[in-house]
Amino acid sequence: MESTEIVADGNSRPAITLIDSECDALYALALAIQPKWPGRAALLLTELDRAEILPASAMPDDVVTMNSRVEFIDDNNGALRTVKLVWPQDADIEAGRVSILSPVGTGLIGMRAGGSILWPDRGQHDRLLRIVRVAPPGGA
Repeated sequence: MESTEIVADGNSRPAITLIDSECDALYALALAIQPKWPGRAALLLTELDRAEILPASAMPDDVVTMNSRVEFIDDNNGALRTVKLVWPQDADIEAGRVSILSPVGTGLIGMRAGGSILWPDRGQHDRLLRIVRVAPPGGA
């Protein structure tokens, strides 16, 4: 498996892959929120710009897409979390549904099981997130 860890200076990030139709919708979402939340929009747009884009039929099952269930470890505290990555209107942290616009959501999109990324949390503290398992939409 290729190296997927981001370096501390931010110059190298792990490869990510997005579904073409989701990428288009995420661009529209980022542009729509830009006036109100320019930082969140910029973070998402940066990720979208560097992604490899595939049709849904070619997307591997172990890649985080919208509505995937993702199990990951936060290496800062060792916590194992399982979340579903959702559109903002479907987010409910108590139910384990994390918005794509949250820092964690933006950091997870396009990642593969086994990969990791150093990503800022809401307080701008870097967190190393290691993806343990990905269940595609509709999967177990």
